[in-house]
Amino acid sequence: MKSELTIQFAGKDSTESKLMAAAKADYKAKGNKPADIKKLELYVQPENSIVYYVVNDGAFNGEFQL
Repeated sequence: MKSELTIQFAGKDSTESKLMAAAKADYKAKGNKPADIKKLELYVQPENSIVYYVVNDGAFNGEFQL
């Protein structure tokens, strides 16, 4: 079974796969290797248009605009 989550808020929308890709790109842009990611958690705050992410149970934390 394949599944996909879409978040819609205030005229914006994004899918889970787009948010995961954006988190990995942000992680890489900050000098890290995406291949090192074993676990990636996303916390979406649509009211602030921010996505927070946690890599490997807190080894790295970041955020990007939704």
